[in-house]
Formats: sequence, C-alpha cells, structure tokens
Amino acid sequence: MTPPSKELPGSQRPTLAWMLARPERIIGFGLGSGLIHPAPGTWGTLMGWLLWWLLLGRLSDGWIAFILLVSFAGGCWVSQRCGDALGVADYGGINWDEIVAIWLVLWLLPSGFWMQLVGVVLFRVFDIIKPPPISWLDRHCKSGFGVMIDDIVAALYALLVAAILIRLGVLP
Repeated sequence: MTPPSKELPGSQRPTLAWMLARPERIIGFGLGSGLIHPAPGTWGTLMGWLLWWLLLGRLSDGWIAFILLVSFAGGCWVSQRCGDALGVADYGGINWDEIVAIWLVLWLLPSGFWMQLVGVVLFRVFDIIKPPPISWLDRHCKSGFGVMIDDIVAALYALLVAAILIRLGVLP
C-alpha cells in the first residue's frame, strides 16, 4: 500500500477539490455521492439507482452484463487507488461498490419502481448488517477487490430474499 496522499493531511475528510483532482476518485466516490454525510453508502446506492434509470435500464442484457463486469473490474482498481490515497483500505466514501452492486440487483429483479425500491432497501439492509460471509469478506479482504466483493455478496443476498418473497407471493 502506498502512503496516504499528501493532499489530504491526517484524518481530514476528502473534499470536492480532492475528489476532482483525479478521475479514479470521481468514480470511486460515486460522482460525488461519497462526499455526502451521513451514510455515503446509501447515497451511492441512490446514485446507482439514478444512473440505472438514466443510462443502463434500457440496455440489452448483454450490454448490462458487459458493463457490470467492466465496472466491477475497474471498481477494484479505482477502490484500491482511492484507498491507497486515503490510507484507509475501505473508506466509507468510496461507494462505487454500492453503485455496481445495486446495478446487479436492478438488472435481475422484475422492473418497476416498487420492485426496484424493495431491491434497494434489501441491498442496503444486507450491506449494513453484513451477515456472513459478507462480514468475513469485509474484515479480511482489505483491497480494491475486497471493497467490491462484499457489496456483490450483499446484492446476491438481496436478490435471494426478493426471489423468495416473489415465490411466496408477498411481492408481485
């Protein structure tokens, strides 16, 4: 790991100027949503939902799968770079992981506002409470990959619970 950025002394919170200084920081901080406190992860999830509605939701499954793969791989690099610059492997403001994970949820759930809202809420619940193996991944994988993978597992939990609720007739 490289030493923390000299642009951000001590435990100072990243600023807009700091984020805008490097393209990977803009992406890593979810186009600025990671600078919003409290709950930068929730703001990242909401940014991901907005981007879904504006850009991704109308694409073919092949394109969405491709974008998810590239966004995950790029997110590993971006998260690593941001974490190195901050001197904190999984700084809360790095929320590209939430954006990519919510895209996975939104892609695989039935479309419609209410179903997507359920997906967003379920994802946030699992991302916050971190049941195993999410908690294990969060504690032991301190790299860009670790930042990304625990949110993907939270997305899979959200999808599993949504599928069960749909099968039981609780959700349409």
